[in-house]
Amino acid sequence: MRGRRRLGRQFGWLWAAYAVSAYGSGLGFGALPLIAVVVLRAGPAEVSALSAVGPAVGALIALPLAPWVEFRRKRPVMIMMDVARFAAMGSVPVAYAAGRLSFVQLLLVSAAVAAAKITFNAADGAYLKALVRPDDLLVANARFESTNWSSIAVGPPLGGAAIGLLGPVTTVVADALSYLLSALSLTAIRGQEEAPQVNDKGPVRASALLDGWRHIMSHPGLRPLYLNQMLVGGLIMATEPLLAVLLLRQLGFPPWQYGLAFAAPCLGGLIGSRLARRVVARFGRHGVFRIVGTLRAIWLIGLAFVGPGVVGLLTVMAVELAIIINMSLYTPVLATYRLEHTPQHLIARTLSAWSIGQQASIAILTALAGLLADATSPRTALTVAGLLILTTPLLLPRQDQTQLSPELSRSPREAAQPAN
Repeated sequence: MRGRRRLGRQFGWLWAAYAVSAYGSGLGFGALPLIAVVVLRAGPAEVSALSAVGPAVGALIALPLAPWVEFRRKRPVMIMMDVARFAAMGSVPVAYAAGRLSFVQLLLVSAAVAAAKITFNAADGAYLKALVRPDDLLVANARFESTNWSSIAVGPPLGGAAIGLLGPVTTVVADALSYLLSALSLTAIRGQEEAPQVNDKGPVRASALLDGWRHIMSHPGLRPLYLNQMLVGGLIMATEPLLAVLLLRQLGFPPWQYGLAFAAPCLGGLIGSRLARRVVARFGRHGVFRIVGTLRAIWLIGLAFVGPGVVGLLTVMAVELAIIINMSLYTPVLATYRLEHTPQHLIARTLSAWSIGQQASIAILTALAGLLADATSPRTALTVAGLLILTTPLLLPRQDQTQLSPELSRSPREAAQPAN
């Protein structure tokens, strides 16, 4: 049996930074909507606005940062974004202790964290591609995916218990500290990072803001995957605030059960992420995108049938388990394909464009779902989201564009330059 593939000490510190912030976020899973419901007595429209407006504003803030990130060393940018998230999340328990916590502050924190997350992920993707060999990208992305789902499996139950024992902002404190620890882990990476090559010493042109979208929309493989991902991710995330109101307020679930409903199924993420390499080897990337991309979309409608008590809890867990197994298998394959088919000088802008589009989709669909829930009921909005997501497999690439050579991803200017 082959041993576990080693990716080097530098990747180990990068993975450690990712893990500590992921587990902190797992503890704080849904913390801001939970605080809005429990502390500020927010309704469905307000909770949906918190999940929509904050990320939307964060995406607008992150937009002009993408070219700035592209032409700078990535590790200092990542450390800076961790510190920014620590400060933003840390402001919540301070305001709560002073009796000054407000819904507006939660919106501002949500926007700041969203902007920092987009910027961090853009720098992280570019740094990862430079750090590991091309053949190891899928392994590295699968390890990140496995860590992400294991953190959600462990974090919410512990977070729910901590909230019950120590108060509603306890997990926000843990989340804030995790970003500080992540920054410290990144400082432990040794070795001089190569400075990005800048051909033009003048200011970054305004059109550079759109270079990431140009690359995505001109690439025959990335374009349909991007459009599909925006709708699938947006519709799935739009159900989170709806479920918070339905489970916590209307069905009377205690916070620990709410956390358990989302945590236990995340163990399925360990299954999917560990199977990624084997499934790709057997069915190919196009098979993963078509088959698994379809399977992850057919389960969401089940949330419309959630009821009270043990049966309702098991229903949420079963639906989430099915979605997560397929998502955790699909996501590292998509992340690897995206890095392989994006030239190094466009990675930060492409990943920023991808994240901004995803956040915009989440914001719009979450806001619409909240308005629909306010006008009808959370259950009706869940039904609509479940029906709409059934149409998303139509956006998946019908022909196998996944075997295109990464050389086709080079810009015309780059392709015209002679090889060194």
